[in-house]
Amino acid sequence: MQSVTLTINGQKVTADVEPRMLLVKFLREHLRMTGTHVGCDTTQCGACTILFNGDAVKSCTMLVVQADGGTVTTIEGVAQDSKMHPVQEAFHIHHGLQCGFCTPGMVMRTLDLLAKNPKPSEEDIRHQMEGNLCRCTGYHNIVAAVQAASGQTPVGH
Repeated sequence: MQSVTLTINGQKVTADVEPRMLLVKFLREHLRMTGTHVGCDTTQCGACTILFNGDAVKSCTMLVVQADGGTVTTIEGVAQDSKMHPVQEAFHIHHGLQCGFCTPGMVMRTLDLLAKNPKPSEEDIRHQMEGNLCRCTGYHNIVAAVQAASGQTPVGH
């Protein structure tokens, strides 16, 4: 066992973990933060995307010990005082979800994108989001939601 300390959604968390435990498993099974989804375990789908020290990271291939001392934001930490974040609101308004399985990862990827590029072009959005898969093929509405969250008029609206 190895002791780790992380700040998760603004709260300091210390735990003893197996050195090979994945961050996604720690979040879901030990902290019961089940908004971070497991879709593939191979970094292909992006359902497990979280923010680590401000950058979008796929938590299914990051060890908890690698995150030691860092700051993690999960989908549970995005809304404030029961009020949806503007990115979440844009996904809701523009139907940037169908089954919802990919949505937490898409929202986290969008937060990272907009922090680095507040007014991305459609091409920028599609390029940055390509590491997150939507099996329902809701990509058009996801792009529209990201455009709306950035204050731009969504394509086709």
